[in-house]
Amino acid sequence: MKVRLTGLGALSACLLAAAMLTGCAKKRDLHIYTWADYISPEVVAAFEKANNCRVVIDTFDTNEAMYAKLKAGGVGYDMLFPSSYMVKLLAKEGLIVALDHTKCPSLRKNFYRPYAKMLPEDPELKYAAPYSSSPTILFYDPKKIPAGVEVNTWAVLGNPAFKGRISMLDDMREVIGAGLMYKGYSINSTNPAEIEAAVEQVLAWKENVRKFDSESYKTEVADGSTWIGQGFGQVARQVILGESEDGSDARPDLAYAYPKEGFTESCEEMVITSTAKNPDLAYKLIEFLYSNVEMGMANMKYVLGMLPCQPAIDALDPKFRDAVVAKPEIMAFGQVILGLESIPGAMELYTKAWDRIRATK
Repeated sequence: MKVRLTGLGALSACLLAAAMLTGCAKKRDLHIYTWADYISPEVVAAFEKANNCRVVIDTFDTNEAMYAKLKAGGVGYDMLFPSSYMVKLLAKEGLIVALDHTKCPSLRKNFYRPYAKMLPEDPELKYAAPYSSSPTILFYDPKKIPAGVEVNTWAVLGNPAFKGRISMLDDMREVIGAGLMYKGYSINSTNPAEIEAAVEQVLAWKENVRKFDSESYKTEVADGSTWIGQGFGQVARQVILGESEDGSDARPDLAYAYPKEGFTESCEEMVITSTAKNPDLAYKLIEFLYSNVEMGMANMKYVLGMLPCQPAIDALDPKFRDAVVAKPEIMAFGQVILGLESIPGAMELYTKAWDRIRATK
């Protein structure tokens, strides 16, 4: 006997069927290409739950490696987290899209205005949403530093006491930039003579360098195989403060220094690729971080870098805020890497200089 449902009974059956279909629907994936250990698992889990999706993360260790993969046909990503200086090139080559701010209204509304000076090429946030900032520092073990040796200078890389115990980033602009700043030049110099002087300086340091690597210094300074590592401040903070909830893995015996000749102040950005299959999820992640104070705070506590979101910064514990938001007197020595692709011959000059550094024994 067939039973005909009417009124509320029919409505309930329809709602049940819809719920069953929704529950069975395949979750969409948000594919992110970013740096290692660079987004809070807590934030990822909360975002997945809120949006009934799955976040899939691939990692790169340099901007150049990320760019090379995209140019070679790596089109499976919805979002990238490049450094600021790469954004202009990615936009010029049509690899990313201009942001539709109606889909992430909290970005401009809650943006931490003092940070705009760190974004000289995209101050209006046309293409990118600032994600986290970090200085390039020298991460070290004080127990390995002889008495009287200054660590807050690039000159320490040439000290023979550290032969074979120094690592530098596997990053063309950061390494050449260190040489430029030590010589008193702009990190964005396109003067062949200045770049040559920087290369000669880096080659002198290279006699002490055991490796060029953008990730291993995080563990190797802690285990003693590297005594001084050029690296990023937020990574050093992760090690010093510890990544476990109870702080049992903290290493307060380690430290980092800002080179007095100058250091790079970088910002990683959230951008949406032109080939994104789920751009709406990418917009939702941007909005999630800039509108949800708890999630913005949680991500800063995980990556130990500043998300330039005013409400989230204001809500931080003052001691933690002081740790991740650099003081003005320190920021005065920071330099921002700019994209040089629009300057004829500039990138070829840097690429040849980097090839020479890497090839010289």
